[in-house]
Amino acid sequence: MAGGKQTPRQRMINILYLVLLGLIALNVPDSLLNAFKTIGDSMATSTSNVQNGISSTYTSFENTHLKQERSKAQPLYDTAKLASKTVEDLNANVEALKATLIKDGGGVDETTGDYSGRDNMDIVPHLMIDNKKAEELRAKINSTREKLLSYLKPKDRATMNLSLRADDPLPPKHGDRKTWEEAYFGEGIPMGAAMTSLIKIQSDAKNAESEVTKKILSKFDQAVVNLDKFAAVAVAPSSYVIVGQPYTAQVFLTASDSHSNPEITVNGSRLAVKEGQGTFVGNTSSEGVKTWQGKVIVKQTDGSLKSYNTPMQTYQVAKPSAVVSPDKMNVLYIGVQNPLSVSAPGIAKEKLKVSISSGSLSGTAGHYEARVSSIGKAVVSISAEVAPGRNQVLGSTEFRVKRIPDPKAQFAGRSGGTTSAVNLRAQDRLFAKLDNFEFDAKFTVTRFKMIIQKPHQDGVVTAGSGGELSSAQRAALASITPGTRVFFDDIIAVGPDGGQRGLDPITFTAQ
Repeated sequence: MAGGKQTPRQRMINILYLVLLGLIALNVPDSLLNAFKTIGDSMATSTSNVQNGISSTYTSFENTHLKQERSKAQPLYDTAKLASKTVEDLNANVEALKATLIKDGGGVDETTGDYSGRDNMDIVPHLMIDNKKAEELRAKINSTREKLLSYLKPKDRATMNLSLRADDPLPPKHGDRKTWEEAYFGEGIPMGAAMTSLIKIQSDAKNAESEVTKKILSKFDQAVVNLDKFAAVAVAPSSYVIVGQPYTAQVFLTASDSHSNPEITVNGSRLAVKEGQGTFVGNTSSEGVKTWQGKVIVKQTDGSLKSYNTPMQTYQVAKPSAVVSPDKMNVLYIGVQNPLSVSAPGIAKEKLKVSISSGSLSGTAGHYEARVSSIGKAVVSISAEVAPGRNQVLGSTEFRVKRIPDPKAQFAGRSGGTTSAVNLRAQDRLFAKLDNFEFDAKFTVTRFKMIIQKPHQDGVVTAGSGGELSSAQRAALASITPGTRVFFDDIIAVGPDGGQRGLDPITFTAQ
């Protein structure tokens, strides 16, 4: 499911799909599932466009070569149709799997237009792994690829790099190596991601069909380009841009050669044409949805002009935006590593530049740890290269910076109360612990006083250095009897931030 001859837009979709699939191991938030839906829709649209190109190629061949020189053209035409039939068989197999997943997942949500069970992680492994459907699909993909290549001449077969394949992914730097079946349909893969994988297989298959059929039909006469059947095409790398980021699209005439220079306009404005293609740069100075339509004007063999219009195109211009999400709580604490997840719509995480106004950051690819040292506020800012040589600030988030809460002193596993004299006599250390705190923050007791007051007697005060009881304190504690009260006071502890904390006293009554 990689490689092949693809448009820039298709390559962009494939790269983004692989990034999202890799993120499944971390989390499956709604935003990630929405991204899979968007990529699936984009690939389905690309597949439809490729099918239109295949249909145009067949129609042109039928109206010219097949009519004019049937005996020469018919064998090539029949072979190309065999290639299309081979892809149709694979597509039918994939459609059946998609239908089963949609049914098992509860159908399609009419409100969102997405799959009802898109976040379900049990459906896909059960169908694809337990029932060995992924193994069957892999065999079908690879056999389809081999059949398509078999329709070509040996010389063409050696140079044809089809994107349709089901190979095991490269082994990761850390962790176990996964098979193709496990990587795309195994444990932890939500139904929404699996549907996108199946749509991508169909897209790869359709691209392979296009490459093979065009290569077969071009054998009729490679030296001749027949310009009797045209279709205007507009291809944009992305329909999502931020303010100030250029929007570009390629507007060109299919079946054109390098010597073709038709007149191309967008919304009435003429474009510069090079090798049959015109480049349109859209306005991104303000927010909103922008629309445009291209027109290609071609001179016919009789000298007349014929126009071909592209479908209406749209793109959305949005304000710069970014999201910073604290992984544990909406505050940064002094003395510990504070995990942060950073992302920006439409921009790869590897291209983001993250900084903090007070403190330091470490990490890469959207996952960082912040260290702060003073109480107050810290601002995390995100920027990226939105165009070659041009960096832009995408957004920033302000965080409160606090000290770690004070721990509680503990002796015999408790912070005071009534316990047996035997339990108290068995202890040798005073601890300082945090309850219900998300971070692994450790405190060390540096000094304290212990007061033992037996019934009807004055209290005996002893001091300790560190958290461990001194020999004198152990001896005093060993003499307690039921009714004795044990106090711990003047307790000082030091935490990860290096500051001293005075802790609340604790009192025990021996039974």
